Amino acid sequence: MSAIAGIVDFNRTINVSEQGTCIMRALEQYPSDDVQIWNDESIFLGCHAQWITPESMNERLPYMDKERQLVITADAIIDNRHELFALFQVHNEHRKTMTDSELILLAYERWGEQAPNYLVGDFVFMIWDVKKRILFGARDFSGSRTLYFSRKGTCISFCTIIHPLLKLSHNHKTLNEQWLAEFLAIPTMADVTDIHSTVFQDIEQLPPSHRITISESRISLVRYSTLPSGEKLRLKSNGEYEEAFRELFRRAVSDRLRTHREIGAHLSGGLDSGAVVSFAARELRKENKPLHTFSYVPIDGFVDWTSRNRVADERPYIQSTVQYVGNITDHYLSFEDKNPFTDIDDWLETLEMPYKFFINSYWLKGMYEKAQEQGIGVLLSGQRGNTTVSWGSALEYQLSLFGKLKWIRFYQELCQYSRNKGVKKSRLIKRMIKKTFPFLKPSPVLDPRLIHDELAGRTQVFERLQEHHSDNLGNSSLSHYEHRNKHFEQLFYWNITGTFGSKLSLRHSLWDRDPTNDLRVVKFCLSLPGEQFVQQGLDRALIRRATKDYLPDKVRLNQRFRGIQGADGVYRMSASWKSFIQELQIMSKDSIINGLLNTHVITAAIEKIKDEPRPEYIFDVEFKLLMRSLIVYRFIKKWV
Repeated sequence: MSAIAGIVDFNRTINVSEQGTCIMRALEQYPSDDVQIWNDESIFLGCHAQWITPESMNERLPYMDKERQLVITADAIIDNRHELFALFQVHNEHRKTMTDSELILLAYERWGEQAPNYLVGDFVFMIWDVKKRILFGARDFSGSRTLYFSRKGTCISFCTIIHPLLKLSHNHKTLNEQWLAEFLAIPTMADVTDIHSTVFQDIEQLPPSHRITISESRISLVRYSTLPSGEKLRLKSNGEYEEAFRELFRRAVSDRLRTHREIGAHLSGGLDSGAVVSFAARELRKENKPLHTFSYVPIDGFVDWTSRNRVADERPYIQSTVQYVGNITDHYLSFEDKNPFTDIDDWLETLEMPYKFFINSYWLKGMYEKAQEQGIGVLLSGQRGNTTVSWGSALEYQLSLFGKLKWIRFYQELCQYSRNKGVKKSRLIKRMIKKTFPFLKPSPVLDPRLIHDELAGRTQVFERLQEHHSDNLGNSSLSHYEHRNKHFEQLFYWNITGTFGSKLSLRHSLWDRDPTNDLRVVKFCLSLPGEQFVQQGLDRALIRRATKDYLPDKVRLNQRFRGIQGADGVYRMSASWKSFIQELQIMSKDSIINGLLNTHVITAAIEKIKDEPRPEYIFDVEFKLLMRSLIVYRFIKKWV
C-alpha cells in the first residue's frame, strides 16, 4: 500500500534526515494519500502511503510503538488477520481498526526474527528496534513487493524502487555487467538467476522469502521460507479433496477483497482467472458489490493465423464465464493505439530495468490504466495458477504410471485423455516416446546468442549458468514434476512478476492480488498426491472438478483449445514497422553496444524480417532477439 524508504548510519557519518528527504522527494511522482517521515540522529524512515484497505485509511506510517520501542514502515497487506487476532488475543472491538503494520509489530514482539514465517500476504516491512539498535525487515515468500538497498561504509539506504537510491551522492548508475550478461544469455523468460543483484552495480535487492537484519557490525540476509516441504495430504475421497480446495480457495479469494474501493480482476478464457473471478463474484454478491473484469482482445481487422487448437480471441470463452457467473461488469480492451514497440520507454521508466515480456506488455499496462480509471483498489489475477491450482500434465502422469508398471490404469487414462483431447492415441504415444527417450529427437536448434562473446567471456556467464541453472539455457530435459519443484525452490523464477506487479501498483495506486499465489493455497497444492491433478483423462483435474457449478463446462472441461494472448502483436506494429527497423539498424551500428550485444546476430535478424510485418513473427526467434536487444539498447541509453 506504500512506497517505503529509509537510511541507517550507525557511525553518523552523514546527515540521515537530509539524505532521507532526498529519497522521499524522488517518490513525489507517484500518487499518495499521505506522506510521513520519522528519524533520530542515526536513522530515517519514510512512507509514501496509498490507502487500499479500510484499516489503512488515515494510518500513520512510519508508526512508533512507544511502549515496545519499535518503529515500523511497511508496504503490506496481511491476509491471515483472523488467525493472528486469535493468537494475540486482540479484543473484538479493536480487530476492525487494527492496521496490518500493528499486526506485524505484534508478530515481531512475539517471534522476533521468525515473525515472517507466521505472516500470509503481500509484504515488505522494516522495523527499527530501538532497544536492540537493529533494523529488521522481510519480504513475502514470493516477492510480491519489492525492496532495494545500497551500502556504503556504515550507511545503508533502502527503498521500494531503485531510482530514489540513485539520487544519493554515494550511489552511481554503473551497469552491473554480470546481471546484463545473464539477462542476455538466458533464452527463457527468466531475467537473471542472481536473486540478490540488480542491473545497477551499487544497488542490491532483498530477495523473496528472505529477511534482513542490519546491525552496527554486519548485514545478515537469511531465507526464511522454503517450498516444497511437508508430508502428502491423504483424504478419503475425491469429494473431500475438492471440498477442502474450495474452502481454502474461497478463503484466499475473500481475504483479497479487502478494500474500500472497487474490485477488479483480469479475465481470460481459461481456468485460473475464471476460477478467481467466479469465487470473487460470489463473495461480492453478498455485499451487493459488482466485480469489474478486464479482458484483452485482438484489434479489429486481425485474422487469427495460429494453429487450430489455439485461440487468439478468447471472447466466446470469456463471455461464457461472465454470463454463467453473474454479478460481473465486463470490459473488453484491445488498446488499438498500443503495441510491443510503442510502450518500451514507458515500461523501462516503470521497471527501472530491461524486460522480456514484450508480447503482453502493452495490454498488461493498459489494464492497470483502465482499472485506475474505474476506481479499482484491488485487481485480482491468477498468474501462479499453472504451478498451483491448475497444475497437472496428463502425458507426464501417464508416463509415471507406465514406469510404475501400472499398465492397465495407464491404458485407461490414455484412452480417456485421447477422447477428451480429440487426439489419436498413436499420436500421444509418439509424444511420450520422445519425452522418455529425448536422444531419439533431433538435436534442438538453440536460439542464436544475443550476448557478445566478449561479455560472455569476461563474466563467464555460460559456465555459471551451466553449473547452477542449466535448465535455463533452453535445453532442459526436466520432467513436469522436476520443473515444478524447481519453480518453488529457485527464487529467481518469481522475480519479474513481483517487480512489475509492485511497480505498476505504485504507479496506478492499486494492488494486483493473486489468490493462486496465496501461501496457504500453495502449500495445500504441493501437499496433494499427483493423481488429484490428473485423472480420468483430465489434465488440471483438481480445479476442473472443484469448479463444477462455478464455471461453465465450455470453460471448465475444455481440453481442446487454449488461448494465445498477444498473437496480434506484430500486426499492430504495421504502421510503425519502418520506424522499428530503422531504429534497429541505427542500434546495430551504435558504439554503445560494442562488446555487449552480438551485432552479427542482430544484423542477420533484421535482414530476415525487415521487408514486411508478418503476423507470425510475434513468436519467431528473430523478432524476439530484436525486441530484447532494442529494449536493452534503450535502457542503456537512458539510464546508464
